[in-house]
Amino acid sequence: MPGDFELTADELRAVVHFAAGSAQQVLPLFEEVRPDDGRPREALAAARAFVDGAPRSRRQRLSATDAHRAAREAPTEVSRLAAQAAGDAPAAAYLHPIARAHQVGHVLRAAANAARIAEIQAGERPAAAEREIALACARAGGVVVDVLRRYPPAPPGRSRAARLLAELDGALRSSG
Repeated sequence: MPGDFELTADELRAVVHFAAGSAQQVLPLFEEVRPDDGRPREALAAARAFVDGAPRSRRQRLSATDAHRAAREAPTEVSRLAAQAAGDAPAAAYLHPIARAHQVGHVLRAAANAARIAEIQAGERPAAAEREIALACARAGGVVVDVLRRYPPAPPGRSRAARLLAELDGALRSSG
């Protein structure tokens, strides 16, 4: 697909690996409340298959959509954010090479959701989200940061998770 810049398969794999790492750490929080719903776990398996060298396929697209459906059906904010993060991992394989700020969400939303979950679990303490953002920055790696910098900065959104996404975006862009 023509775009504003190039994205290689290796770069996409690095982005998916980053998103999947964030989603993997919070997946158990979805499974605690929906143990019989395997859609988010399948999404992570599809993401891992792509990271391990499989081509992009319907598996990534469909499992991402299914995990996002599971998120909409989730009974709590934590379980919703966890399922959404799982869906974002395989969806990141389809990151578009167009200079639009909303694409940043495909790179960072899983990590921002993990930060929001940490904050909720710590009794709404922002320090927990800040720690999670610092860990995400340490995990991101140069390829993810390079890809991120090709896009305009994420605008601060209305939700706390969206604001954390913008905070993470700023931290990664300013990293060495």
